[in-house]
Amino acid sequence: MKRERILVLGAAGRDFHNFNVFFRENDRYEIVGFTAAQIPGIADRRYPPVLSGKLYPEGIPIYPEADFEKLVKELGVDVVILAYSDLSFDTVMRLGSRAIAAGADFQLMGGARTMVESKVPVIAVCAVRTGCGKSQTSRAIAKQLREAGKRVVAVRHPMPYGDLSQQVVQRFAEYADFERHGCTIEEREEYESYIELGFVVYAGVDYEAILRQAEAEADVVIWDGGNNDLPFYRPGLWITVADPLRPGHEMSYYPGASNFLAADVLVINKATVAKPEDLALVEENARRFNPRATVLRAESQLLVDDAAAVRGKRVLCVDDGPTLTHGGMPFGAATIAAREFGAAGIVSPRAAATGSIRELYEKFPHLQDTLPAMGYSPAQIAELERTINATRCDAVLFGTPIDLKRLLKIDKPAVRVRYEYKDLGTPRLSDLVASFLKL
Repeated sequence: MKRERILVLGAAGRDFHNFNVFFRENDRYEIVGFTAAQIPGIADRRYPPVLSGKLYPEGIPIYPEADFEKLVKELGVDVVILAYSDLSFDTVMRLGSRAIAAGADFQLMGGARTMVESKVPVIAVCAVRTGCGKSQTSRAIAKQLREAGKRVVAVRHPMPYGDLSQQVVQRFAEYADFERHGCTIEEREEYESYIELGFVVYAGVDYEAILRQAEAEADVVIWDGGNNDLPFYRPGLWITVADPLRPGHEMSYYPGASNFLAADVLVINKATVAKPEDLALVEENARRFNPRATVLRAESQLLVDDAAAVRGKRVLCVDDGPTLTHGGMPFGAATIAAREFGAAGIVSPRAAATGSIRELYEKFPHLQDTLPAMGYSPAQIAELERTINATRCDAVLFGTPIDLKRLLKIDKPAVRVRYEYKDLGTPRLSDLVASFLKL
C-alpha cells in the first residue's frame, strides 16, 4: 500500500511530539519533512536518526516554513499537518488555504492520538495564549503538593533549540544542568524558577521517554504547557489560564480555544489589572462555552527586589520575549511593576536596539516601550546586552522568570521583578487540587 506523504508545519515542539507518538513506527504514512516557524535558527537541520526510528534511517529534513507550497509540489505531499501553537484562527485558515491551493489536504491533530497515558496522576496547566501565567500557576500547585508530602516533578513543553540527538531527555535539578544542556535564555526562563524552589523539571524531545523517567521519582506530574498548546499527557485535572488583558482571544486562537473548551478549571488571571468589561467578557465566554468548568479569578502578584531603586527613576523594562513577540502583548510584568512602584518614566529601548533586537521592533510594531528578553543564541544574548547598556536610563527592571543578572553584564543598576500566583476569593485553586488528589 502506498504510504501517505505528510509535511508537518511546526516549531520544534508539538510537531516532533506528534511524530514520536503517532507517526514514528506507523508505516501507513511517510513524513517527508518538517517546517520551522516562530523560533530563529531551527530550520535547515535534520530530525536525527536516534529520534526518527527505523522507518527514517537518514533522519528527516527540517525546512523553512516560507517554502512550504514549493515543498508540497516537489515532495509530492498528500497532507499538510499544522503542529504548532499560538496562532489566530485567521492565521490557521490562511495556512490551510495555502496548503489546499498547493494541492494537499490540511489537517490538525487532537489529543486522542497524541496524549500519552501516565501511571501517576497528571495535572495539566495550559493557557489560551502565550504569557497568561501558566508557570506561576504550576509552581503554586507544586508547592502545595510538596507541603502535602507528595513527590512532585514538573514536565515542561519542549524547547529543543540545540543538538536534538543530545536533548532526547533532559533533567534539570541544579543550575549546573543549564550549562550542561547549553540552555538558551528562553529555556532557562521556564526551568530556573523550579530549580530555585528545589523541584526537578524535565524537558527534551521524546516525551514518552521523559514521562517514564519522571514517573520513577514522582507521585504527581505537573504538565507545565508552552505557548497555548494542548497537553502532551492525558490529564486527570485540566487547568487552563485565561488572560482578560486579551479578551476574546480565549475563543479565537489555536489551540488555546480547545484548552478553554476542554478545561476542568478556568483560571482568569491578571484580574486586578484588567478592565471590568474585559474581565466580564472572559467570564461570560466561560459560562457560555464551557459551563461545566469551575471558574476562578487570580492575580499575578508582583514582588520587586528593591522598590526604592524603582521609585522616581527612569527605567528600562525588560520583559519575557515570547509573551511580547508571538504572544502579542505590548508590555509585561516589568512594565506593570514600573507603574505600580512609582517609576518616574519608562524609557524606550528602540533607538538603542542592535542586530536581531532591532529587527524584532520591525517585525512586531506593537512593541514600543519594552525590551523583549530574547536569547536564542550567544550572538543574540550579546545583542540584548549591548541594547540594554546603550539605553540611557537610571535602572533596568527585569520582568522575566529568571535572574538575567546572572547572564548579562549590565553597566547600570538592575532590579528583578518576580510574580506569583494568588487566588482572588473563592473557589481557590488549592481546594480544587486537593479535591482532585483527595489530599
